[in-house]
Amino acid sequence: LLNINVGGRLFQIAYKVLAQYPITRLGKLALYTDPVKRLQLCDDYLVQKNEYFFDRDPSIFHYIFHFYRSGVLWVMDEMCPSNFVEEIEYWGIHLKYSQRCCRILFEEKQDELNEYLKIEKELEAELEPLDSGEQFDGKFLGGFRKMIWNLIENPYSSVPAKIIAVMSSFFVLISIVGMTLSTVEEMKNKTGKMWMEQMEMICAIFFTSEYLMRLISSSSFKNFLRAAFNAIDLVAILPFYIQILFENLDEGDMHYHEELHKVENVSKLGKVLKLIKLMRIFRILKLARHSTGLRAFSFTMRQCYQQVCCLLLFIAMGVFTFSALIHSVEHDVPGTDFTSIPYAWWWAAVSLSTVGYGDTVPDTILGRMVAFVCISFGIILNGMPISILYNKFSDYYAKLKAHEMSQ
Repeated sequence: LLNINVGGRLFQIAYKVLAQYPITRLGKLALYTDPVKRLQLCDDYLVQKNEYFFDRDPSIFHYIFHFYRSGVLWVMDEMCPSNFVEEIEYWGIHLKYSQRCCRILFEEKQDELNEYLKIEKELEAELEPLDSGEQFDGKFLGGFRKMIWNLIENPYSSVPAKIIAVMSSFFVLISIVGMTLSTVEEMKNKTGKMWMEQMEMICAIFFTSEYLMRLISSSSFKNFLRAAFNAIDLVAILPFYIQILFENLDEGDMHYHEELHKVENVSKLGKVLKLIKLMRIFRILKLARHSTGLRAFSFTMRQCYQQVCCLLLFIAMGVFTFSALIHSVEHDVPGTDFTSIPYAWWWAAVSLSTVGYGDTVPDTILGRMVAFVCISFGIILNGMPISILYNKFSDYYAKLKAHEMSQ
């Protein structure tokens, strides 16, 4: 018998049993005749007791010991997958010796653990700033740039930093409100236009100053341009300057706050400017920098993109299927709105979403039966991913909050 001491617990295994598995660590220990090679396989050797000592986990070695006795590797659910894989790799035993049912469950648990660790790492990276205060040590104007970085990127560093964070959100809201009021008919007079222009100018100056401060305090210009939040900041300020440029180029042919459905008489340059103005709506995305909920929502969409794409695929299939069905049963009805399948797409999309505007409805009994099946399919379809998305959103939101508190 070979005496094996694993973490203080003694095991005895017959040499002939170990020799059946020559590629394992204990199999080599039983087959080697050179004492030097044997000592290389263990951590220590007790001459008085003739014991080979291994400084490993004895609780897991119990399953290794059972494997040599029965030829089957046990896999228990309560084991940590990473620790178990590390132990069996040390002993030179492959997972293929376990039962197929146990191996499938173990691999699923291992994939879940890897996915969990991956998400945890991405969540930490979501809150981790682009730079850190230590990166400015020894650089040009390092102390000054570090001070600006703390003001802009670390709102918990000081009271002025908190004030700047609050002002950033306040100016975003003011800008959105100003853009909204600019479409109101009562605000299109001379006084209203002047107030809207001044409000837009103040917001643009603040956003520009904030962007330049972030640029100055960045340790890497390349990483700064690749950051998503910095791209949003750039989109927030570009429309203002592009608008000024276009207005100077085509000042006499532009109406400053003309509604979108009245642009027929405006020049092509004015139409482009109208679209540029609409880009100001993306300023609301700046709130994601200071909102954990928006970050959690964005993170959920990135993690669940496969489920979302699958949902969109099912919706598209439903729209094409039910629009074809409703057209086939309604196209002969006098005065019907289902004159073609493309005209029926809107009805199918509205019915699948269970909104039901009622602007287009079937007239025949068969058409109403198709509509009932379409609505029922929409209820089932919309109900499937809601629980998945909500559970993941709540989980990610709680973890982001926990990481914020720890930081």
